[in-house]
Amino acid sequence: MKIISYNVNGIRAAINKEFFAWLQATDADVVCLQEIKATPDQIVDIIILEQLGYKHYWFPAEKKGYSGTAIFSKIEPNHVEYGCGIEDYDREGRIIRADFEECSVISAYFPSGSSGDIRQVFKYKFLDEIADYISRLKVDFPKLVISGDYNICHKAIDIHNPKSNANSSGFLPEERAWMDSFVHLGFIDTFRHFNPDPHNYTWWSYRAGARNKNLGWRIDYHMVTLELEKNLKRAAILPEAKHSDHCPILLELSFY
Repeated sequence: MKIISYNVNGIRAAINKEFFAWLQATDADVVCLQEIKATPDQIVDIIILEQLGYKHYWFPAEKKGYSGTAIFSKIEPNHVEYGCGIEDYDREGRIIRADFEECSVISAYFPSGSSGDIRQVFKYKFLDEIADYISRLKVDFPKLVISGDYNICHKAIDIHNPKSNANSSGFLPEERAWMDSFVHLGFIDTFRHFNPDPHNYTWWSYRAGARNKNLGWRIDYHMVTLELEKNLKRAAILPEAKHSDHCPILLELSFY
């Protein structure tokens, strides 16, 4: 099973940058999108998605042009769950889950706290409540993949300038401690499972030519439960895809 996660920063803008051609070439089984900023009825060429063999499941935010998640899949899920049952997060379209025979896959868009204190408080509340939700969920769905934009760099290796960003939302001590505790719930950071090297990032500011200089942050993850460790085949970052200020990340699982 080949899984892609991608914060597209607006699916319509990404489509205008040849997203569908890239999707066809990538040939993933499951695609988890974040920050879709659209409803499916706003996608003029949605038929192309179906021609590529994808079933598509959308969980847009109530607020137009904001947030939202989606899952595209060539494998028909047994069930799709829209939301996590917590209204504050479901109205922003932050969690969607598809259950397959071999595993369950979540596309998750964690809140950003970079706009100020109110959203940072909201982010901390989300982190606390989503950890509780996931720890309960993995009892019923022990083979769980949580793919998406976590809006947190876990360790100093995951950010281009850890010293100057020590007080930046996304790299705060409390956020990094949450990532520690999340891993201790029984999750594997699949990219680091395969790759210990620095200078691997998934998001770059649009300012000051940050992407060309590779001054980035690694804030997008495929986290999997320990029960899937034996199925891990490959994890990679795909920085050559340029439809967004993020780049896609890849996970390959083998069940045979």
